[in-house]
Amino acid sequence: MLEGAFLYILRCADGSYYVGITRTTLEIRIAHSTTLVRLEVTRQTVENERKLKKWSRAKKEAFIRGDFSALHQLAARRTPHSAKDRAAD
Repeated sequence: MLEGAFLYILRCADGSYYVGITRTTLEIRIAHSTTLVRLEVTRQTVENERKLKKWSRAKKEAFIRGDFSALHQLAARRTPHSAKDRAAD
């Protein structure tokens, strides 16, 4: 756990999202980016970063909006097996 760490999501110039954490001044980390879209300071910063990096674009956008109802629905729609697993069957 990183004390005093920031979890952030940036919208990059190409429209993609970058999820990161920093213990330094936040402005230094995001100076090169276009838009800070979400910022949190939590005790589970590292764990949350790892989870968010794996999320789909739709889930990240619901999280950014604070739309936890949509986030819950998107999480429920996830299939138990990936397309790669189904192709192997």
